[in-house]
Amino acid sequence: MSAPALNAPAERPGLWGWDRPRLEAWFVARGEPAYRARQVLSWLHRRGVEDVSAMTDLGRTSRAVLAASFATARRLPEAVFRSADGSEKAVFRLDGGATVEAVLIPEEGRNTLCVSSQAGCPIDCAFCATAARGFERNLEAHEIIAQVRWAIDRVGREGLTNVVFMGMGEPLANYRAVAAVCRLLLDPVAYGLSRRRVTVSTSGLVPQMHRLAEELDVALAVSFHAAHDVLRDRLVPLNRVHPLAEILAACRHYLACRPDRHVLVEYALLDGVNDSPDEARALARLLRGLAVKVNLIPFNPFPGSLFRRPEEGRVAAFQDVLTRAGVFSRVRRTRGGDIAAACGQLAGEVRDRRKHAPGAETPCPSPRAA
Repeated sequence: MSAPALNAPAERPGLWGWDRPRLEAWFVARGEPAYRARQVLSWLHRRGVEDVSAMTDLGRTSRAVLAASFATARRLPEAVFRSADGSEKAVFRLDGGATVEAVLIPEEGRNTLCVSSQAGCPIDCAFCATAARGFERNLEAHEIIAQVRWAIDRVGREGLTNVVFMGMGEPLANYRAVAAVCRLLLDPVAYGLSRRRVTVSTSGLVPQMHRLAEELDVALAVSFHAAHDVLRDRLVPLNRVHPLAEILAACRHYLACRPDRHVLVEYALLDGVNDSPDEARALARLLRGLAVKVNLIPFNPFPGSLFRRPEEGRVAAFQDVLTRAGVFSRVRRTRGGDIAAACGQLAGEVRDRRKHAPGAETPCPSPRAA
């Protein structure tokens, strides 16, 4: 029997995606104490109980209303692929036929889950397999939590140490759902992850970057991939809407709101495109004075891509320039390449291509119209 589809949107909202403030307001509006939300979240997220009738510290009436108002069935992946290096990729099928993918990466002392936030991606970065598939829709919060629950099934509650929003989609174009999931991940009643263990990545949606800085105490990763606007316009078309000067200002705002943090700068190294020592020097100048760590990502090829992975010597030379300039960097080791689970390789399957993220609080700007 195939796994059930993720239902979004559904006639009944998915309870797994409701964070504590929202659930508290729901109970209070019905004349019940706010602490009911904590009880429900504990049953769901700490104990993994999906049957409302088993939540025995709620009264019968409360359980009946809750069961009638929300969908609580667990959502399972349609398929799971295992890499020779231990990484695993889960494929979840959505209503309408599209699929999204999540990747669990085991390392010594930690397990990192890379989650998807959209079916496809509207940003259209030139070197990303997801962009090549087009864009269908935002995921609901409970659909993102389904990916978290799968990882917990694999490694246990204590085994899941890190969650990164670096899978399919632009997380900040789906701000409402991503914020709800972040609150659940940080909530001690739900998952209780450290604020340093939850990372939201963005290609540079500046208004939402400012909002995230003020509302969510999570780590921020920003995809630069170039040190000047001419090249970044080509690689990340969103740069035509929000150029590097705006992105740097948003990074400074984040650091002002979170003075004990740094910004993770993501930089995909493309052979002969952005991997020269001159580009490294330009990047170092661009980041001067900012609390950053640079994550160098040698390009991971996918079918139809026009780019190549640089040789290790070019990667090392690029990193050496940054080091000499006083910029900390590390080279991300490729994981899951044999199952198309490495960075930039998640593609999924999109059936209904659209240009914008429906339901996004701030519509994703169209680079092509800029």
